[in-house]
Amino acid sequence: MAEQLFLNGMNGAQQAPGAAAPRAETSAAEASGPAAPRPAEAPRPSAEAAPEPPRETAARLSAELEAALVRELMEAYQTLNYTHFRRRLRSASIELSDAASRLGRWISEARAIEISRPLVLTQPWGVVVEVLKHEMAHQYVVEVLGVTDEAAHGPAFREVCARLGIDATASGMPAAAPSPADPGAVASGDAGADARILDRIARLLALADSPNANEAQAAMSAAQRLMLKYNLDVAKARAARQYGFRHLGAPSGRVGESERIVGGILGKHFFVEAIWVPVYVPLEGKRGSILEICGTPANLEMAAYVHAFLHHTAEQLWREHKRAHGVKGDKDRRTYIAGVMLGFLEKLNTERKASAEQGLVWVRDADLDSYYRTRHPRVQHLRHTGNQRTAAHAHGREAGRKIVLHRPMQGATGERGLLLPGKKG
Repeated sequence: MAEQLFLNGMNGAQQAPGAAAPRAETSAAEASGPAAPRPAEAPRPSAEAAPEPPRETAARLSAELEAALVRELMEAYQTLNYTHFRRRLRSASIELSDAASRLGRWISEARAIEISRPLVLTQPWGVVVEVLKHEMAHQYVVEVLGVTDEAAHGPAFREVCARLGIDATASGMPAAAPSPADPGAVASGDAGADARILDRIARLLALADSPNANEAQAAMSAAQRLMLKYNLDVAKARAARQYGFRHLGAPSGRVGESERIVGGILGKHFFVEAIWVPVYVPLEGKRGSILEICGTPANLEMAAYVHAFLHHTAEQLWREHKRAHGVKGDKDRRTYIAGVMLGFLEKLNTERKASAEQGLVWVRDADLDSYYRTRHPRVQHLRHTGNQRTAAHAHGREAGRKIVLHRPMQGATGERGLLLPGKKG
């Protein structure tokens, strides 16, 4: 039986190795089950009725999807009102507009929040939620603080956004807000230093592609130690750091064991906080979950690369396993890949002990923890049972222990990888 633990934040919470990344807390309506709001099934025509023209069917389906979308936006509004605004906002209406030049706006006279339809249909759900937060902050300033005599993006609005971790800029796609520990920060310490460290790590990972197993392993270990030392040096200097977030992979209705282990790998070994957050796919009318990571730009880039690399490599290893063992179907695919991820996690745990023996011990980044808690004030911790430990899982685990993180051919991972400066993916 899976255990569910509901926590208000992350105080004292520790994830077991390979355990799932925590989940952002959802509303009661969402927690009641995975079923997503779906378009109502159209009544079937009788034998005497003429077939409905395809164009009219599509128009009605679009209207149903749009109604489901507005309901989902309202659900997100109510959840944010609870988690971020402590239920101090009086419910406003949500409307969609065809404006392409304006992502959203708070209409005080109508008590409505307007969200751009093109935004919702072309951008990831995480971006839509950030725009919704921004407009809710406007509502908070006017209706809760009672500030009506200053510019829309004046001091009161900026203070609310800094305190709640909301992007306060008036134009452009939402960006990560400054860390609450340093609301005035506008850059991640030294952006040039981030670029230089990523350059050096990319070159080491290129060496890790060596056919010589010992040389490849040495290069990967050197890259990991370099990233560790860089983060330790920055933390010791107490330099102002800018934190942000990134969503990895595609929304999924079911988060498998392998995906949960990868979230644990990134959170434990790559200097980011990882959490599964609910998302909505407007064009399909479905809910799902996606892995969100929080950290500095350099650490986000590295973690995103590792995420793509591991999934690509695990699929490749599964295909090789099928050929080697004459496996025809994919019945054991999930179990094998979960074994791969667990084996790689065990390898990283071993190498961390070696780094600790050299005096390189990572302590949690308090400023990142503050940013993470501000972004996700209420978090659920879920415990899951893993896949059966079958022969396929054992084979995958053995293969995972042999993975050497390296820089593959450009574009091989299917996502933007860790690239050398001056090159584009």
